[in-house]
Amino acid sequence: MKDEIDKRWRDLGEFIREQRNVGQMSLRKLSEVAGVSNPYLSQIERGLRKPSAEILQQIARALEISSETLYVRAGILDEPTDELDLIAEIRRDRHINEDQKKTMVRIYESFRRENEPTG
Repeated sequence: MKDEIDKRWRDLGEFIREQRNVGQMSLRKLSEVAGVSNPYLSQIERGLRKPSAEILQQIARALEISSETLYVRAGILDEPTDELDLIAEIRRDRHINEDQKKTMVRIYESFRRENEPTG
């Protein structure tokens, strides 16, 4: 069980690092934009720290990905069974530039908000 939890944090850290690299952002730049200290962020990426939901939200915002993506990877939220993380896929696409990726994410999120059921 402990190994499973440790693996989850390592996987989360690797995912954050991967998203940072895809976004061509240095560790220092991500720490500045997210408002998280450089050493702490480095420890998160190496799976040595277990960030709070608030810290994950700050990191997600800085990486321009959904916080839910990080919450699922951290085990805070259950993984959706039928929903692809389209934003992560857009950010991974090497065939479009950063401005195009940002535009696609904004459009996608605006459509999602427009079609959300009101409660």
